[in-house]
Amino acid sequence: TSPQGRWSIVHRFQPEPSLRAVGAADELAASVAEQLLARYGVVFRDLVARENFAVPWRDVVRALRRMEARGTARGGRFVAGFIGEQYALPEAVEGLRRTRREERAGEIVRISAADPLNLAGIITPGARVPALHTNAVIFLDGLPIAVEEGKHLVVRPEAGDIDLRDVLGRARTSPRAAAHAL
Repeated sequence: TSPQGRWSIVHRFQPEPSLRAVGAADELAASVAEQLLARYGVVFRDLVARENFAVPWRDVVRALRRMEARGTARGGRFVAGFIGEQYALPEAVEGLRRTRREERAGEIVRISAADPLNLAGIITPGARVPALHTNAVIFLDGLPIAVEEGKHLVVRPEAGDIDLRDVLGRARTSPRAAAHAL
């Protein structure tokens, strides 16, 4: 059968017989670690809880430790409130430092709830937002303040006394979410 639309069948990873099983598993774990760092910039266990990959977390952590030893990733405590090891790309660490020094600008961003950037309820306070294409999350300075569930707008308790009409007037779709919509 030929692939139709945006989707096609992806075959499971089958290491070549010439590769040692341990070497192939390490290589796959390293690929997953690199992919997670490229996607999020900072990686820790709670962040990837909803990810579904065939490599156990312990193998990914070993790959991240090797990356730290080579100097391609940094280990440390980058995100407060989470236990366990955390790893980050050097440029992500600098970006976090810059962001911490900046004043809140009132930036409003709207993303699809199906976007991997939907971390509401995972690393931010409040309940998770179901990853459905009809849902969207509205953030104010990185904090989820409202959820669009189909045609209904649900204000999150974190929003406080914010005027949602003003927020919705200024809301914009993230470039990444807009790319997914195309």
